[in-house]
Amino acid sequence: MAIRAALAGAVFSLATPSPAFSEETKMQMHPYLGMWITGDGHIRQELLPNGRYDEARGTRKSAYQGRYEVTGDHIEYWDDTGFTADGDFIDGVLHHGGMIFYRDGKKPE
Repeated sequence: MAIRAALAGAVFSLATPSPAFSEETKMQMHPYLGMWITGDGHIRQELLPNGRYDEARGTRKSAYQGRYEVTGDHIEYWDDTGFTADGDFIDGVLHHGGMIFYRDGKKPE
């Protein structure tokens, strides 16, 4: 009987998503996830579903990495080196650090 109860508890815990899983699932579906690229292609910033970003500059891959949070259309960045920044998504375009980023490098029509 004790084994059956333990198995039932284990199955229930596997079937019930944890709050962290639910939060990760929401991030995976966030509309701003993916690659954002400046018009000249020099800076490429990927917003990952786990709340991290990876930014390449020119030929330098992973020039900056850190975490980010999006609230509405506003994004906050915390670089792994301690640098902080922010930006805003306006009409499908990311405005960040005086630069303009387009999803996958494509200007909206």
